[in-house]
Amino acid sequence: MTRVSTALIALILLVAPLSAQRPASDWTQWRGVNRDGVAAAPSDAAAWPAQLTQKWKLEVGLGYATPLVAGNRIYQFARKGEREVMMAIDADSGKVLWETGYTAAFTPMSAAAVHGPGPKSTPVFSNGRLYAIGMTGIVTAYDAASGKQVWQKPGSPAVPMYTTHSFSPIINGQNVIFHLGGHDEGAITAFDVNSGDVRWTWRGDGPGYGSPVVAEFGGTRQIVTITQGKLVGIDVASGALLWERAFVSPNFTNSTTPIVAGDLLVVSSGNGPPTSAYRVSKQGAQWVVETAWENAEVPMRLSDAVAAGDVLFGISTRNAGQYFAVDMKTGKTLWTSEGRQAAHAAIARSGDLLFSMEEDGELVVARNSRTGFEPLHRYKVSDAATWAQPSYSGNRVFVKDVSTLALWTLN
Repeated sequence: MTRVSTALIALILLVAPLSAQRPASDWTQWRGVNRDGVAAAPSDAAAWPAQLTQKWKLEVGLGYATPLVAGNRIYQFARKGEREVMMAIDADSGKVLWETGYTAAFTPMSAAAVHGPGPKSTPVFSNGRLYAIGMTGIVTAYDAASGKQVWQKPGSPAVPMYTTHSFSPIINGQNVIFHLGGHDEGAITAFDVNSGDVRWTWRGDGPGYGSPVVAEFGGTRQIVTITQGKLVGIDVASGALLWERAFVSPNFTNSTTPIVAGDLLVVSSGNGPPTSAYRVSKQGAQWVVETAWENAEVPMRLSDAVAAGDVLFGISTRNAGQYFAVDMKTGKTLWTSEGRQAAHAAIARSGDLLFSMEEDGELVVARNSRTGFEPLHRYKVSDAATWAQPSYSGNRVFVKDVSTLALWTLN
């Protein structure tokens, strides 16, 4: 064995324990790096202990935005008094590195007052920048290193009917895309990430409360999202409408993120159309959206499901919150749990493990199963409501409740 190879082996042995202690895993946008609820967390059930360990807890302000993880920094968007603030936090210590904000007075309508005036949209981190939309529709780009405002766009008088802007932005190339405006007056808009210049706008419908994904159907890369009353596909390059399909809930609260699994596009509404899977294709010059299956047994209103192989796992609005599994190929219900599980749950997965952050502060770790609900662990991680989706980063779970952010670890 040469001296070089011996030295290389020694270096690997030295670095390996450090990598095991701190897996390189970011959570840079709504539902994770790939926007699909897949978490870079231990997928071996044996790695999850009887109890999690709280490392720190910090008051950060009101809101439901997911904490973003980029390297060893956490970025949190929230409300403090009359200000909407963005802050950077050291992941190890919980120390605030910088905080910046702007005045944005907001009073929610009575039907949404229980959810508070804090931001409902999760920002996106990309190439050293953060992009966020507040409750009044103010769009801001920040330098992630310093917190300096790079550019900002004012809000508009028109806002969505209930909890205002919940659409989480998405990056595509040099564009960051938001659904601006409000009820009957919306505009999906692409801004240049560097200058904030408008690249394109589609004004076909008001915003819903769900968030978009980028997918490729018919050889065309497109934004797919639920709007106020439609399911739409929009060309990411030009903003041209490719196809649309009516998707109307009685009180205009479309609020789920589309799930792309193979050639299927799955969407749901808690009190409108059933949970449905579509196949989107281009036949000649015509776009065609065909129904693959429908399942009225598992309505989802505010909670997003996750695809795990050929199983769709989620929580429905039935029986005061009921976990379910659906066969992705056929749309048939495989099982439903007992009711009264949770009014809302933020669901993710890692391998064959499923994670459900219930709104009462309990994190459930379960096994993906075609035969029944198999919870393995239940961790109490907050005494306050936890409507925000947590972020998972190796052996770390960052939990945002009504007003605090906490780091919990597996060891």
